[in-house]
Amino acid sequence: MQAVSVPLRKHFQIPRVTMMFVLSLALFLAQSLQSAAQGAPESFADLAESVSPAVVNITTSTLVEYDETDGPIIPEGSPFEDFFREFQDRQNGDRNRTRRSQALGSGFVISEDGYVVTNNHVIEGADEIIIELYSGEELDAELIGRDRKTDLALLKVEADEPLAFVDFGDSDISRVGDWVLAVGNPLGQGFSVSAGIISARNRSLSGAYDDYIQTDAAINRGNSGGPLFNMDGEVIGVNTAILSPDGGSIGIGFSMASNVVSQVVDQLMEFGETRRGWLGVRIQDVTPDMAEAMELDSAVGAMVTDVPEGPAEDAGIEAGDIILRFDGVDVADVRDLVNQVGAAEVGKTVDVVVLRNGEEMTIAVTLGRRETAEGTLEEEEAEVVEPDEVDILGMSLMELTDDLRADLGLEDGPDGLFVANVDEASEAYEKGMRAGDIIEKAGQRRVGTIDALEEQLEAAQDAGRKSVLLLVRSGGNPRFIALSVED
Repeated sequence: MQAVSVPLRKHFQIPRVTMMFVLSLALFLAQSLQSAAQGAPESFADLAESVSPAVVNITTSTLVEYDETDGPIIPEGSPFEDFFREFQDRQNGDRNRTRRSQALGSGFVISEDGYVVTNNHVIEGADEIIIELYSGEELDAELIGRDRKTDLALLKVEADEPLAFVDFGDSDISRVGDWVLAVGNPLGQGFSVSAGIISARNRSLSGAYDDYIQTDAAINRGNSGGPLFNMDGEVIGVNTAILSPDGGSIGIGFSMASNVVSQVVDQLMEFGETRRGWLGVRIQDVTPDMAEAMELDSAVGAMVTDVPEGPAEDAGIEAGDIILRFDGVDVADVRDLVNQVGAAEVGKTVDVVVLRNGEEMTIAVTLGRRETAEGTLEEEEAEVVEPDEVDILGMSLMELTDDLRADLGLEDGPDGLFVANVDEASEAYEKGMRAGDIIEKAGQRRVGTIDALEEQLEAAQDAGRKSVLLLVRSGGNPRFIALSVED
């Protein structure tokens, strides 16, 4: 058989017109994919149309007392004085009356049988709560439960037909830069829509359980309690607060993340109240200088400053332990631990990994309920006395004698050194040491005498450490402070 040679370039040659079509198609597909990846919609109209029926306007009404003397002031001798006095007497009868005050807010329906989520501050103190649906129908709402710590409230309305509702999305997968849509009742302009992006995540304002999404979508007064949607029409936040010098939107709004909201709502729906886990420790963040003083590789975890009576004490957690993991999840800092514990089930037994004296150990703790425990721990108070001064690390210290304990009301209090005065130019003052504080430990060892403290300072210097870790009690509340060791 005779071999035939065929040039490859000729065999696979593509017509020029076909090549141009293929290149154009590839460019179109690349641009389409890029647009989809950016998530930039051509219009928000379809999304707004689909979610708006589940958003509601909320009007609250409250009876408040007021004093008629706070009304218009009529100068004596005015030709209208008698007229106004006679008019007020006819209308008022007496000086102190009540009147009905109204407030506006927003909310959204989360079930076809009429459960509505809003902010607690929207309905706080209200005698009457009216829900206005997208259709214009108004319904009386019943308060099911509230949570002041996250500023959330759950309402219930009864309607003749199933209501349009929206679902919660996963706020944890939301990213900075994602498009979001806010719907609500800003300044009384009901069912208004504004769009923007997520500007930041995991913001904290003032609460222990804060987890806010920051957005530049326009949010104003009256938007409170309204939903923040992702592009799939899922609620990823409840619009709660704005940062503004004049009360108007400047593009810095905050929405409580849906993963916090959904947990609170589930508990309010089931129990009418929240039931958060309680570990029973006082804690503080581990600072870099504290980590250096304890010879740690990094400043992570939550340091236990005190263990009052409760689950942690029963399980064997001690002051000075650093909590590294809770129920299998790493603990970055105090806020992280507080959120993890609060979200845990009451009565659940969890493994808590702590660092104690340089070694990790796992402790099983059965969680209590925070709401039950709050307000049961009494704080000690100490008054400042004038002791004999021994100056160490910028502080005037003295040992706690029986007489001094009696004067301070600390008969059953801790052992340690009493801080009589603190030099305002010292590092100790800068880090919060004040007269009246009590130093209980230095270098994680108890110090009941000046000599014991000096020994720990020398030990830190001999070990080449730059600072020493002090356990300090202020007004009954313990905390750790790392101070530089004097040469």
